Amino acid sequence: MNSSLIQLLVLAGIAVFLILKLKSVLGTREGFEKPDAPTDTPTPTARKGFEVIEGGPDRDIIDHVPDGSAAAKALAAMKSAEPSFNVGEFLGGARGAYEMIFMAFEKGEVDSIKPFLSPDVFESFSEAVAAREAQGLTVEAKFIGIGEVTLQAAEFDAATGEGEISVRLAAELHTEVRNKIGEVVEGNMSEVKRQRDIWTFARRMGADNPNWLLVATGD
Repeated sequence: MNSSLIQLLVLAGIAVFLILKLKSVLGTREGFEKPDAPTDTPTPTARKGFEVIEGGPDRDIIDHVPDGSAAAKALAAMKSAEPSFNVGEFLGGARGAYEMIFMAFEKGEVDSIKPFLSPDVFESFSEAVAAREAQGLTVEAKFIGIGEVTLQAAEFDAATGEGEISVRLAAELHTEVRNKIGEVVEGNMSEVKRQRDIWTFARRMGADNPNWLLVATGD
């Protein structure tokens, strides 16, 4: 046997020895293995007396009106007629509509908000603006912001599908009224005016037109 063959046999024997030694220390793993579960971990047990309650009060309603009130029942009926209806989103829309409509009225631009007014409210606003212009009065106004938007009442007519929601709004603004020669006859742009109103919006639930109409104003 030549020396080269002897050297190969010696190296092979050393390799086998090293492999056996590594296996005895590291063990053998194939792929990714999950760790063995601890043997002393207790088996989970079901909680006694725990019951899942489905349904329950609609927070979108009772966050704004008392649970079980006439308004809450009307809002629930509106949601039944139009599942996508959301009270919180409606109040957010009422906030934006109040500023838009109020400022358009102050500026005498009633025609621009006609799609958002019922015929009676549009006529009332138009008459007020016309009377103001006939006296030579002009209004300057700057809206500051709305501090309160509170749902006051809600009604739903199941026969017609029409819902009505009344909202109390409180806003702050600067305003003054000048006569035809430019004299200030009411208000002051350097002072803050606090405006409070209760506006009622109406809409047929489930209709394609998403706009609510202003159908009544008060304070």
